[in-house]
Formats: sequence, structure tokens, C-alpha cells
Amino acid sequence: MTTTLPSLPADGAAAPAGLAPGGPGPWSSTDPVGAALHRLRVTGLFYSRTEAAAPWAVDMPALGACVSFHVVTAGECHVDVDGTSVHLRAGDLALVPHGRGHALRSAPGVPSLGRVDTLPQEYVTDQYSVLRHDGPGPRTLLVCGILAVDGPASRHLLALLPPVVHVPAGRSPWAAGTLRLMAAEVEHARPGGEAVTTRLADVLVVQAIRAWLDEQDDTTGWLAALRDPHVGRAVAAVHADPAAPWTVAALAREAAMSRSAFAERFTVVAGVPAMTYVTRWRMHVAEDRLRRGDTVARVAAATGYESEAAFSRAFSRETGRPPGAVRRGDG
Repeated sequence: MTTTLPSLPADGAAAPAGLAPGGPGPWSSTDPVGAALHRLRVTGLFYSRTEAAAPWAVDMPALGACVSFHVVTAGECHVDVDGTSVHLRAGDLALVPHGRGHALRSAPGVPSLGRVDTLPQEYVTDQYSVLRHDGPGPRTLLVCGILAVDGPASRHLLALLPPVVHVPAGRSPWAAGTLRLMAAEVEHARPGGEAVTTRLADVLVVQAIRAWLDEQDDTTGWLAALRDPHVGRAVAAVHADPAAPWTVAALAREAAMSRSAFAERFTVVAGVPAMTYVTRWRMHVAEDRLRRGDTVARVAAATGYESEAAFSRAFSRETGRPPGAVRRGDG
């Protein structure tokens, strides 16, 4: 007997009944924060394994809308970002969001050997290298990477993150398990090891963001809205189906609240009125789809607008740019 599973929707598209957060059925999501993380798309751009003996230091360049990570599999080092220095020990992970330039050092004050991409290294593949530095001091093993984090939820998540997200060894059991697997791959080189390491790294970044989110206790804003037992259900429904004809009354039904009580609670928790949030989320979805090459007509339909003209006016008003310019990659 062959079992056919329902097809999963593209980002921002309506999910089939039973798959949408808040919808009926055995696969319904009960975790709006988890659903938002699921909508992240993590794309690895470059990875590197570093084997360095102290003293050493390297500069990491600014990289625009990217996320860098550094995992210490043996030894220790320091990550310096915008005047903040974080001491990493074996098993620790540091995530540097927002594409900030930063430095890695064996100890504070060690002068840099140069920008990491200009230093001699062994290129295993076009996206994976091994950097070695000999010195008289203790040895450190690092796995580093640069990733693009995409998807409508990414803008919200990355805006929440501090200059450095430090996940110490043992802080997150899930991340610790991934780190152990990564350390084993680095220590015992085997065929295909770089492929395994890079895939583990992609998972690790999402786990690091999740570990940081678990420690936050925001009283207002996007994260608080997702975590609220009533507002979160409405927000998850908007994320699952931005094209639906949402009204305050319809969202209140998702939240199992009266219209007036929901409207007040949403504004208090999220910091903006419910329909303002709906419009902004639609624009996040629209920008994401336009950047991926969708036509303006398709994006308009996917975000609940009856005409291209109505969508274009709303998009230009909210973002300050016409949709065609975003689709072409202008600016």
C-alpha cells in the first residue's frame, strides 16, 4: 500500500488543513515560536576548519546580511565584536549575527595575522577550507562558518539577537549533541567529512538561535506575541496563511477571544495593533518572494491583495520601494 502525504506549502503560502499552525488535524503546530524557526532558511556560504597554536589572531570581515558562527572543538579562544570580548572554551559556540566584522584571538591583545580570507589555507572544496598556524603555545581547533539566514521570520529574529550569542558547553542539550558530532568529524578525518560538518553547522545555527530565545523573557514585541497563549495562535495563523482575508474579528476567533479583548491584548503584547502586524508580515513575505523572483502578480495574490495595483501601493507605502525594484535587486 502506498501512502501519499499532502504536499508542503512554499514559504508564505497557505498550508493544507491539518498542517497550518492553529488548524485542525493531527499535524497542527502548537508551538508558534517553533513554527517561526521552521520558516527560517539557512544557506551555508563558506565553512572553515582552523588548527592554530598560540599566539594567533585573525580578522573576520563584515559580510552584510549574514551570520557567522565559531565552534571550539578543542582548546580556547576569544571572540571580539564591537568592543565586547567573549571567552570560548572547548564545546562553546559563538554566533555573530548582522554581518558584523569581528576578530578571533588566542588571547586578548594578540596582534592579527590579517583578514582570514587573505591568509594561506587549503581549499578542500569551493566552500570549505582548512587554515593552519604553527606557534609555541596551546593548540585550538575551531569550526567556523558564514551563512545566509533567509525567510520572512529572519528579519524579526536577527533584529532580536545581540552582537554575540554565546552558547556555553552544556547550556543546550540539543546543541551539545550536535557539537559532539561535529568535534568527532573534525578530529577523525574521513571521506565526506566536510559535507557532514557543514550540514551539522547549519543545524547548529538554528539550535543556537533557539537556545537564546529560550532564555529571553520579553514583555512586549514579536517574541512575546508568539509566546502568548492566545495572541500566539492568531500570529501563527497569519504566518501560515497571509493571503487569508484577515480582520480583527477573524483573528479573535483564532485566539478564542472576544473581538475587543483580543484587540486590546494584541496591542499590549505585540506593541502594534493586530492589523498593522498583518500588513507588516505580508510585506515581509512579499519581499522574500520578490527577491526569489516571483512575479508581482503572484506575490500580490499570495499576500491577500486583489490587484497588483493595490499590492504595489501597499508595498511602496510600507517599505519605501516599489516591488519591481526589489524583484530586480535594485538598491
